[in-house]
Amino acid sequence: MRNAILLLGATALMCLGNARAEPTPPWRIAVDVGHHWRAPGAISARGRSELSFNQILADQLVLALEAHGMRVQLINRDGEMESLPARPRSAPDADLFVSIHHDSVEERELLPWTWEGRPQTYNDQWQGHSLFVSRRNPLPEASLLCASTMGALLQREGFTPTDKNARRRPWADQANTVHWYDNLVVLHQARQPAVLVEAGVIKNRDEELLLADPERQARMADALATGIAACLQVLHPPGAPTTEAGPPP
Repeated sequence: MRNAILLLGATALMCLGNARAEPTPPWRIAVDVGHHWRAPGAISARGRSELSFNQILADQLVLALEAHGMRVQLINRDGEMESLPARPRSAPDADLFVSIHHDSVEERELLPWTWEGRPQTYNDQWQGHSLFVSRRNPLPEASLLCASTMGALLQREGFTPTDKNARRRPWADQANTVHWYDNLVVLHQARQPAVLVEAGVIKNRDEELLLADPERQARMADALATGIAACLQVLHPPGAPTTEAGPPP
């Protein structure tokens, strides 16, 4: 499977010029805002919730995807959707499901500091993005293809990946920083290819500031959208019928 994905990935990267320059078919992309108000995810080095970072980057990704001519369904923008299975179920007809997150580090690796008079924790050792796919998804090869293409685009546009998550999650594509995370609900219960993006480590004090920068958010979103367009050009070439996904396992 890996050799086939690498070959398809090379084909997808060859499509990048078209993905940037030409209108794309009206593919349907589901963009999921990770976490919710009652469990807002990691807390950044300066005390911001991961959910707030996820919401802003998801908004930028919606704009970038729409600029490529794709139709977008934004899931959980208000942070009220607690059910993880409900998220992929709400977008059964999407061509790709993308869940937006920001990374943390293990509790034992955190160090104390004070920001604006409040005690916080940080870790400046780790920084960078990573991507995840599930072998329990009904279309794992397509999921990996899209994750690899998105990861390749991020690196091509100057974003730095991290190998932090290789300590717990096996590599699916080390060159493009994609890991297997088979039991992630939003990935394995999706009916279509599904990718989870960890945009960076918000416990890193320097990277937190970068991740909060609107210009950088827009650049990252454009890289992700361009990678998605290149992947879908390979999965759904003009004139080819769309393959229906089976029910989730």
